[in-house]
Amino acid sequence: MTVDLSGARPPVLVDTTLRDGSHAHQHQYTVEEVRTVAELLDQAGVYAIEVSHGDGLGGSSLQYGFSRTDEMELIRTVRETVRRARVAALLLPGIGTRKELKEAVEAGIQIVRIATQCTEADISEQHFTMAKEMGLEVVGFLMMSHMRSPDFLAEQALLMESYGADVVYIVDSAGAMLPQDAYDRVKALKAVLKQAKVGFHAHNNLGLAIGNTLAALAAGADWIDGALRGYGAGAGNAPTELLAAVLDKIGLNPGLDLFKLLDGAKYVMGPILHFQPYPDRDSIAIGYAGVYSTFLLHAKRIGKEVGVDPLEILLELGRRQAVAGQEDWILRVALELKQSKAQAL
Repeated sequence: MTVDLSGARPPVLVDTTLRDGSHAHQHQYTVEEVRTVAELLDQAGVYAIEVSHGDGLGGSSLQYGFSRTDEMELIRTVRETVRRARVAALLLPGIGTRKELKEAVEAGIQIVRIATQCTEADISEQHFTMAKEMGLEVVGFLMMSHMRSPDFLAEQALLMESYGADVVYIVDSAGAMLPQDAYDRVKALKAVLKQAKVGFHAHNNLGLAIGNTLAALAAGADWIDGALRGYGAGAGNAPTELLAAVLDKIGLNPGLDLFKLLDGAKYVMGPILHFQPYPDRDSIAIGYAGVYSTFLLHAKRIGKEVGVDPLEILLELGRRQAVAGQEDWILRVALELKQSKAQAL
């Protein structure tokens, strides 16, 4: 497709290094790491810094992985560090509760991003209501948006807007979208939402995080997400420093200090990274099969433990249309595949 950005405006940029990057970091961020990254992002001019467990408030658990540092301490650290950037956290209904949200507000968040499977916006009404009552800027996340049509997603976005969402995101959780997919879904939301802005969150499993983000901007996206060095689940997110370079070249820089981000990506994130996410064999399979990006490291770990190729696990999860919250399927699928192979011998 041809991307026409002539009508696009500089977007609001949210950096998710300290939330989506928690997956890649195995939820092991320290206070000092978080402070250093937050200071850099604040000085570089990002609008908001998202910080919480990778699976959102309350995510530290046996199923999702335990955090090294209590997320409320990390939120307080970011709030005490920043001078301009707003502090955000993710909340998945059913994982995070009123208790965690109240604690996060007391710790300093100003934005909450409420994430549901793209078919389940109706479960989020009470969460939007209490977030608005707490005076937060409230963002809706329609996860795994590749699984439904643009018109269906527009209906779900209208529900979130009716609950009080200030922004509703198309979220490519599996990194499965092509540029036309991103464009059509953002365009559908822009056509129906009366007050809420529209956002786009990319993953790079097919190597299209930047391209899809540009397509979303061409369709009218108001908010976009990035992470330093693309540090996120699966093959990672759209790299914040790369987004800054591209936005600057096309005249849509929202006030980001490109060279501070470039230096930070190398000298701040470089020593912190557990590994550099990129579209490798297994993460490409995630995008190809349409599997939730956070399943990648779980599938690799369980595949090694059980003796099953992670690629086979991911492809089978895609066939079964597994979504967030079904992480227990990973072990079940691996065991079933192993049993099937044994019976075939």
